[in-house]
Amino acid sequence: MTTPNFPRAPHVIQAMPIPDLASMSLIASLPRKLRLTIVLAAAASLAAGLCAVSMVALINRVLATQGADAPQLALPFAALAIAVLACRTLASTLFVRVSQSALARIRAQICERFIGAPYPHIEQTGNARVQAALADDSTHVANGLSVIPVVLTNSMVVLGCLGYLAWLSLPTFAIACAILGVGSWFYHWNHRRALVHLKQAGIAQDALHGHFKSLVSGARELKLNHDKQRSFIRDSLGVTLDAVRTARTRGLSIFFVALGFGSFLFFAVIGGVLFAPRATPLDPAVMTGFTIMFLYIMSPLESLLNALPALSMGRVAYARIEALGADAAPEAPPRDRAVSRFASVSLDAASHRYFHEGENSFFALGPVDLALHAGEIVFLVGGNGSGKTTLAKLMAGLYPPLAGELRHNGEAADPAHLADYRAQFSAVFSDFHLFDTLLAHAPQDDALANRLIQRFQLGHKVTVRDGRFTTQSLSQGQRKRLALIVACLERRPVMILDEWAADQDPLFKDVFYREVLSELRAQGKAVLVISHDDRYFDLADRVVKIENGQIVSDTVQAHRGAQSDTATLATATAA
Repeated sequence: MTTPNFPRAPHVIQAMPIPDLASMSLIASLPRKLRLTIVLAAAASLAAGLCAVSMVALINRVLATQGADAPQLALPFAALAIAVLACRTLASTLFVRVSQSALARIRAQICERFIGAPYPHIEQTGNARVQAALADDSTHVANGLSVIPVVLTNSMVVLGCLGYLAWLSLPTFAIACAILGVGSWFYHWNHRRALVHLKQAGIAQDALHGHFKSLVSGARELKLNHDKQRSFIRDSLGVTLDAVRTARTRGLSIFFVALGFGSFLFFAVIGGVLFAPRATPLDPAVMTGFTIMFLYIMSPLESLLNALPALSMGRVAYARIEALGADAAPEAPPRDRAVSRFASVSLDAASHRYFHEGENSFFALGPVDLALHAGEIVFLVGGNGSGKTTLAKLMAGLYPPLAGELRHNGEAADPAHLADYRAQFSAVFSDFHLFDTLLAHAPQDDALANRLIQRFQLGHKVTVRDGRFTTQSLSQGQRKRLALIVACLERRPVMILDEWAADQDPLFKDVFYREVLSELRAQGKAVLVISHDDRYFDLADRVVKIENGQIVSDTVQAHRGAQSDTATLATATAA
C-alpha cells in the first residue's frame, strides 16, 4: 500500500485519489468482464461531466447574448441534458454492479485466505479481526467503489469549468489557481491527519467485534451477575465504542473542516472578481461567466469532496484486508494420490512452542515420540495445561513441528504438503464447531447418518434431511454426539476425540467407552482419546501420560474391554 501522492495543482485535481484505488490492486484482481465494466462506467461518468460543463457554457452564451442565440441553442441544450441524465444513470448503475460484485469477491477471498493459511496463523488472527474484515472493511471498500462515478463526473465538471474560465481570462484564472493552491495544501495536510484517525478507528473496530462476540456468548454469565453486566457494558464495550466513535468523528470532521475552507476560498475568488475590479479588470460578460462558473462549480466540488472520505476509508480498509494474510503463505491443498492401506501415524522427536497469553510465557511441547496404529485405542491423559490438546493438534498436522517429523506409514510427511498428512484425520475437539450441513457428503450419507443418530440415541431429537440437520437446539453432549457422527461419516483412518465424554450423561458415557470405541477399533481405526475418566482406562490398548509438555509414560494395557454386542457403527461407516 503506497502513501497517496497528490499533485500540487488546483484544489480539485489534488483531492482526487483515484490512483490510490487503482494502486490497491483491487481493480486488477477483478475478472476481465468487471474491469471492462469499470472502464465503460468511467467513460460514462466522464461523458456526463463533459456534457454538464457544455450545458453551463451554453447557458452563459445565452446570457451573454441576452437571449439572441436561444432559439438555435435550445435543441443542443436539450440533447446535452438528456445525455447527462443517461450517462449519469448508466455510470451509477454499472458501478453499483461492480461494487456489489467486488464486495462478494472480497469476502470470498478473505474467507479463502483465512482458511488457507497455516492453522497457527488462523488462531493468532482470531475471530474479531476476521469479522471486522468481512463486515466493516469489505463494506468500506465497496462503498469506496460506489462513489467513483460521483468523483469522476464531478471531477470532469470541475476541470471543465476551470478550463472554460482559463479560456475567458488567463490572468484571472491564474489568480484563482493561486488561491485554490492554498486550499490544495490545506486539504492535503488535513487528509493525512484524517487517515491517522481512520486507521485508529479500524483497530478499535477489531476489538469491538470481540466484545460483540462476548456479549452473545457470555449472555448467561452477564445476566447472572448485574455488576459484571454493568462493568462489561461500561468498561469494556462502552470504552471501545467510544474509541471507535471518537476516532471516526475526528477523522471525518477533519475532512469536513477542509471542505468548508475550500468553499470559503471559492467565495473569496468570487468576491475578488466582483468587488475588486481594479485588481481584475474584466468585461462585464466575462465577469458574468466567471461568477456563473464559480457558483456552478461549488456544488460538484462539494459532492466531490464529500465522496473523498468514502474513498479514503475504502483505501484504509483495503490495506487492512491486504494485511490480514500478508505474513502467512497459503498452504498447498491436498494432492490426488493413490490411497494406501493405513498402518500408522507418528511423531518422531517432534516439538512445538507457543506464547501463553494467560501466563505471559512460552509453552514448549516435546520433543515427543508417539505412534498411533491401525485398530488401536490410545488414551492421552494428564493434568490441565499439560499439553494434551496441543499434542493432539501436533499429531493431526494442525501445528507444523518446529523440529522433528510427522510420519505416515513410517514415511516422513512433506512439510510443504501437510494437507496430505491431515487427510488421515477426523477430530472432535473440546471447542468443536458443528456445521448445520453434512459438508462434502455423499447422497447415501443421509440414511447412514440417520442410522447412526438412532444408534447414538438421538432419533427422537434430530434427523438428517437433504444433508442438513433438522435442528441444533440440543444440549452440548447431544451436539457432541452429532459431531462424532459427522467424524465417522468422513471415513478417515485416524480419529481424535478431545474430552468427548465430558458432557455425556453417565449412561451414554458408558456406551461410548465400552461399545463405540470398541466398534471403532473393529473398523481398524486408530483412535486418540483425551480423557480424565480413569475408571475406563483399562479399556484402552495404551495409556499415554503427559506432564509439562513431555510424555512421561506410555503404558500398554492388559486389554479386557468387553466387545460390543452390536456392530451398527462398524457396518454403517464401512458402507
